[in-house]
Amino acid sequence: MSTSIKRKVPNRKRKIHRNNTEKLTKLTEKIEIYYKLASVIPMMLFMLLLIIIFSTAIGSVNVPFKDTVKIILKNWGLIKNITFTEGWESIIFYVRFPRVITTILVGAALGTSGAVMQGMFRNPMADPGILGVSSGAGFGAVVAIYLGIHAKSIYFMPLFASAGALVAAFVVFLLSIKNGKIPVMNMILSGMAVSTFLSAITTAILSFARSDQVKQFLFWTVGSLNGTRWEDVKISVIPIIVCTVILLFFSKDLNILLLGEEEAQSVGLNPAKTRKLILLLSSILTATAVSVSGTISFVGLIVPHIIRLLIGPDHRLLIPASALGGSIFLLLCDLIGRTIVAPGELSVGIVTSIIGAPYFLILLNRARKEGVAL
Repeated sequence: MSTSIKRKVPNRKRKIHRNNTEKLTKLTEKIEIYYKLASVIPMMLFMLLLIIIFSTAIGSVNVPFKDTVKIILKNWGLIKNITFTEGWESIIFYVRFPRVITTILVGAALGTSGAVMQGMFRNPMADPGILGVSSGAGFGAVVAIYLGIHAKSIYFMPLFASAGALVAAFVVFLLSIKNGKIPVMNMILSGMAVSTFLSAITTAILSFARSDQVKQFLFWTVGSLNGTRWEDVKISVIPIIVCTVILLFFSKDLNILLLGEEEAQSVGLNPAKTRKLILLLSSILTATAVSVSGTISFVGLIVPHIIRLLIGPDHRLLIPASALGGSIFLLLCDLIGRTIVAPGELSVGIVTSIIGAPYFLILLNRARKEGVAL
């Protein structure tokens, strides 16, 4: 056997061995992700279900857990011919349950947006407010309040807030584009500039507003779920579910973006185009959430970061887990605000800030000690 033939045989064996190793690695990764999906997601769903029942039953008027479930099932038409103590049905199904559902949707939207932003920017400090979306929503809300049209229909405030958020995101896109690409640093700096500019205009409008309008806007900016109704659920449910499902299909692209710009291009991914689509969907998610609840801070920051530490950075699992985690976290914060403070109620945005701000400082301090650039 000639020397060239002898060389080809080992090379072929090494190639076959390498291909088999790659296949085995991919199979192992698939088994691991499916195992985590089959264990983590059902556990979080079960936890969310318990908190839903608990949060709906507890309040100024406590309703037994069994009766709470029966009231919900009765109003959904699943059970019939059952009566309850007078007033319980109205309290549960028309006051508390719409608030709980809205809280779940807002928490899922903020958690998903935070996970996507952190993965796309490869930065654990990123959150949905990084593109000026929250400031844009606030600007739209103050315009609606100042013009007085928010009182004509419940849909005007969310409409104006969503429009302001999307316009802010669009302006950031335009300012960030450079030679057909969107550098991450350009986008972050553009988001900060747009956010500062819109906040200044909002403050200027408030200086000409009446005192009652200023109070209403300040209450909205704190972030509150008090007084949410089924109309708020109707406004937010479709955009949040649709955008979250679509972002799940971008999970592999987000995993590739974690590797860097050059690696993404080497596998045929267009980073600029992908970021545009992902950011558009994230902006719609955040705008929808902010439009019904006001500005709620730190949910999109701390929830995805904690979930990532627990289950890893794979967005195929991280996105659904962050959505569920955001819902669970916001439900617990809202429950704390409703029950711990007496008399009265503490806005959920204040509770999330009290919990989130120390965590943010801990994260900053740890990054400083480890010498990690944020």
